[in-house]
Amino acid sequence: MEEYLKTIQQGPFSPTWESLRQFKCPQWFLDAKFGIWAHWGPQSVPMYGDWYARNIYREGEPQYYYHWRKYGHPSKVGYKDIVQMWKAEKFNPEELIDLYIKAGAKYFVAQAVHHDNFDNWNSRYHRWNAVNMGPKKDIVGMWCKAARERGLPFGVSEHLAASFSWFAPSKGHDTKGPYKGIPYDGNDPAYEDFYHPNRDEYELEKQQGKIVNWYSPNPQWHMKWFLRIKDLIDQYEPDFLYSDGGVPFGEIGLSIVAHLYNTSAKNHGGINQSVYTQKDTNPEVYKIGVLDIERGAAEDILPHPWQTDTCLGGWFYDVRAVYKTPQQVIEMLVDIVSKGGNLLLNIPQKPDGTLDDECLYILDEIAKWIKVNGEGIYATRPWIKYGEGPTKGQGGAFQEKKLEWTEEDFRFTQKDGKIYAFQMKYPGDHKAIIKSLGLSSGIFVKKIKLLGFENELEFEQLENALVIKLPEKCYSTGYPHCFCIE
Repeated sequence: MEEYLKTIQQGPFSPTWESLRQFKCPQWFLDAKFGIWAHWGPQSVPMYGDWYARNIYREGEPQYYYHWRKYGHPSKVGYKDIVQMWKAEKFNPEELIDLYIKAGAKYFVAQAVHHDNFDNWNSRYHRWNAVNMGPKKDIVGMWCKAARERGLPFGVSEHLAASFSWFAPSKGHDTKGPYKGIPYDGNDPAYEDFYHPNRDEYELEKQQGKIVNWYSPNPQWHMKWFLRIKDLIDQYEPDFLYSDGGVPFGEIGLSIVAHLYNTSAKNHGGINQSVYTQKDTNPEVYKIGVLDIERGAAEDILPHPWQTDTCLGGWFYDVRAVYKTPQQVIEMLVDIVSKGGNLLLNIPQKPDGTLDDECLYILDEIAKWIKVNGEGIYATRPWIKYGEGPTKGQGGAFQEKKLEWTEEDFRFTQKDGKIYAFQMKYPGDHKAIIKSLGLSSGIFVKKIKLLGFENELEFEQLENALVIKLPEKCYSTGYPHCFCIE
């Protein structure tokens, strides 16, 4: 393994914690605030939700029953057969990237490989890839070309590190019924390079309930992961790499991060312009890149850049999914940006590569809002406090819930000497009262505009509050509105 690690790009970063903590977040990411993610691959084929490739081998799960009824029992028809059904026949990355730019995205991320061990690029080290099988297309390459032709920073996500443990249920069998004791197709030695080798270390009894080790200690697996992710970086030189978990496999994972950063530095005059995100909340870990908080947010302003990743509905396309409303997405974006974060939003794609009408509607609503209010979002930084008012979300991962905002709730950003105050609910009396901007704050307000309106607004700065009168012709759109305060 040491010989492979020596193949990483040399440059300002070494594969150590100390060296990688020299990371300085690139300006483009600090300014971007909003990215869109295509969490898309063969698991979209059944249109029945996330973790499909694992759950069809978990007796009793809804996806297990669905798969049995639609495709056949997993001892006969397994996930290896699903990947061949993925054709992406209507996939038009240029059209989709244009749509995402219109909706306000300042960077784009493509899923390169999920836990399902299927590479969505022309992999040099793994035959189970989208060029050899399924769509017979370099999905990552097509995304990359479309994004870069439009000047959009391009990223990739890897969920591969956990695959060795995640796929363990494919080694099992039914415990009851007509297929009791008949091994699932993951036991077939012919497919060991997909479902992973047949080994006792899987601890099947435990695995059926939960994943024991998110990252397997198996050293051969570590080497395979390294070679494939290094190949991904070498082929596409991404501006952004996301790992679904903490930094994988000690020095091996650090070597990949160093390779990413040094590759970027080689292409940008010795200065790294790439971002690595992972989910370990220990500051001594996440300082090597950007902390990612899945389906949640920070509770307050953090001292380092961070990102929320979330989805409109389920991660993979699911006909059962209930989507977030445009209002929820916009409110999340405002709250996240006020605390110094970015929002990376997955838009679920159907297996043919298209979006459904509801996704198109949500993107259009975001586009209309961001066109008016983007000034208070892009290239801003947190103010001295993220907001005021009674409504606060719970910090941490997997803490999403719809918040009931009041007209007393505000979120703040700042840029170029201006304060941007987002009122999260339209006031019934056409007045916005901001307690943080009274005369006692030491800030003396000269003028105020409502983004989307030309004329300056009437206001009164009292000792303990700033009172703003909204135009009579103004009305609630159902989304936050933004005051530019000088």
